[in-house]
Amino acid sequence: DRLRRLVMDALLVANMMLLLLFASMYLGTGWSLILFSFPIADQLTVDNYALQFNQQVASATRFFTYMTTAMLVSAAVMIATQVPSLYVVLPIIVIASVALVTALTVVKIFPLNRAMAAGITDPNVLAATLREWIRLNWVRVGFWTVEWICAALALGLRIR
Repeated sequence: DRLRRLVMDALLVANMMLLLLFASMYLGTGWSLILFSFPIADQLTVDNYALQFNQQVASATRFFTYMTTAMLVSAAVMIATQVPSLYVVLPIIVIASVALVTALTVVKIFPLNRAMAAGITDPNVLAATLREWIRLNWVRVGFWTVEWICAALALGLRIR
């Protein structure tokens, strides 16, 4: 019985570490955008933006689609195993944040991504599209930061 509890505790901690890894991927991607990509947005033109944008966004979309599903499963496992505890609030916040960011992405950001992938030839349209894309991504980074804080707190409180 003691060994079983130890194994279960180890698996639950591993699951929390996995959730923190997923949240870290989002956090790193978002802050990388803010620190390194957004500052050069005004240098992007209709002739060069696709090189900096299209393939990276397409690859990230494929990767994060699968990772987001795994992230939701990991948070759900945390909820199921922490129901009698107040700590259950942390993975609930993660799931709510992931759901909101996913909705924002699908409804507002994907149409911008599709427009840029199709090829924008008007400099004014490109500038407006990039401004909106950056604005919406600032919102996502805020949510991704909250997800990371909650995942880190959940793990830290569990192993203390």
